[in-house]
Amino acid sequence: MQKVMVRGQSVTPSKIVCVGRNFVAHVKELGNEIPEQMVFFIKPNSAISSTLLSAHQEPLHYESELSFVYEDGKFVAVGLGLDLTKRQLQSKLKAKGLPWERAKSFDGSALFSPFVAFKQLDLLTLRLEINGNTRQSGGVDLMMHTPDAILKEIKTFLTLENGDIVMTGTPEGVGLVAQGDQFLGRVLENGRELIAAEWVAE
Repeated sequence: MQKVMVRGQSVTPSKIVCVGRNFVAHVKELGNEIPEQMVFFIKPNSAISSTLLSAHQEPLHYESELSFVYEDGKFVAVGLGLDLTKRQLQSKLKAKGLPWERAKSFDGSALFSPFVAFKQLDLLTLRLEINGNTRQSGGVDLMMHTPDAILKEIKTFLTLENGDIVMTGTPEGVGLVAQGDQFLGRVLENGRELIAAEWVAE
């Protein structure tokens, strides 16, 4: 079972619950419709990796996301997550009305910084730099559904176990991962850096 670091401790999530289409600008950049209800999909524990892949049967796209660890009914820590996506396959599946798991839930499709405590959830933002250039930036204030609303909705249909991770959607600026790209992802609270993580695409 794959593990993540949460407040200095090694934790084994049973699953990752992901929210799709939660930033208006991202919905528009992919040509999607704004959904009437929250969109959810799940990545298994086996999706977690520390290796940033540039390809897995086809080229991969990155999506950086504010991600939260669940414990005892609430979110207790935040980190930067990368949701890797087989965009070509996803487009084909969506066109046929089929589930996304083959494009979203494969081994190695989820990377995370360490998770740290936070004080004010509504002041959290992320920033993703690739090769020194900012590619994605956004936070809770731009979300259609806040983390608290997401957690409330998840609880209506799914049991979260302590240590589970919730990924809350990606801002605009998603794109292709190229071999050798240097990724720097950061989580900030009211402009102050809480945590940062670096990866080099293989």
